[in-house]
Amino acid sequence: SGMWWPALGAALLLALGALLRYGLRRAPPPPLAWPALRGRTAIVTGGSGGIGEATALELARCGARVVLATRSAPRGEAAALRIRTETGNPHVRFMHLDLASLRSVRAFASAFLREEPHLHLLINNAGVSAGGTTEDGFSLVFQVNHLGHFLLTELLLERLQSCAPSRVVIVASSAHRAARLRLGALGSPAPGPLGAFQDYCDSKLANVLHARELAARLRGTGVTCYAAHPGFVDTGLFRHAPLWLKPLLVPLARLFFRNAAEGARTPLHCALQHGLEHLSGCYFSNCTPQDPCPPGGDERLAQALREGSQRLLGL
Repeated sequence: SGMWWPALGAALLLALGALLRYGLRRAPPPPLAWPALRGRTAIVTGGSGGIGEATALELARCGARVVLATRSAPRGEAAALRIRTETGNPHVRFMHLDLASLRSVRAFASAFLREEPHLHLLINNAGVSAGGTTEDGFSLVFQVNHLGHFLLTELLLERLQSCAPSRVVIVASSAHRAARLRLGALGSPAPGPLGAFQDYCDSKLANVLHARELAARLRGTGVTCYAAHPGFVDTGLFRHAPLWLKPLLVPLARLFFRNAAEGARTPLHCALQHGLEHLSGCYFSNCTPQDPCPPGGDERLAQALREGSQRLLGL
């Protein structure tokens, strides 16, 4: 009878694997067709790989003019070339944007406003999970994932309004449920060995609150905003994981997480699906509006975050 145990253990492991894979990988089905986007301009931050590139590829396929706003020129130019080649759409370009530098965010916005007459879609997609501090003195994760995008959105708001109907999509995460946003220490790296992870969760709650606050502020302007959880996606996010964790995380991600194209579906749904205007400010997961964690629905916290962010940015 002892010979049954290995078989039973293997069967249980397989069942667990199947459950995990089904639960995490079960992406919403792709739509039959997205709307044509000829004559419309989109910015995708972090568009040189992962979910950002998959999103930009679909937008280009629909005929949009797409700006890949990303830090690395070689990677950005290579991604733009890949997308132009694959879609036959010549209107895909790279522009330099480093969200870890507020100077770079301001330079990108002024160059974009000077060179590009229109903006209909702003996809705030770029994200990092690494610890560290930026040249501006803020937590790297919090600045790249929230503060830099907050500044970028503020600088481009007038253009979005003049081109309305337009949309802002902020790529958030279900990790916002583990946030402990400290308004008194906004932008400072969280203390302790898990500080970078806490900053990541806090930045994702900030994304959810940013979409909510922006939607309230822009009601009636024709600009709508959405926070989108892409699901658990196998992207380069784990490249900053500690060396001892990588052998565990990398195979897990390959097995159980969605690929970038599956991860792009919810952000694309928020950007392109007709009739979502009345859901402006909502948090989406699997292409459907969902309740965020209680702090994510707190109007006063959203307002306080906006005021705190403006103060840190000197707006």
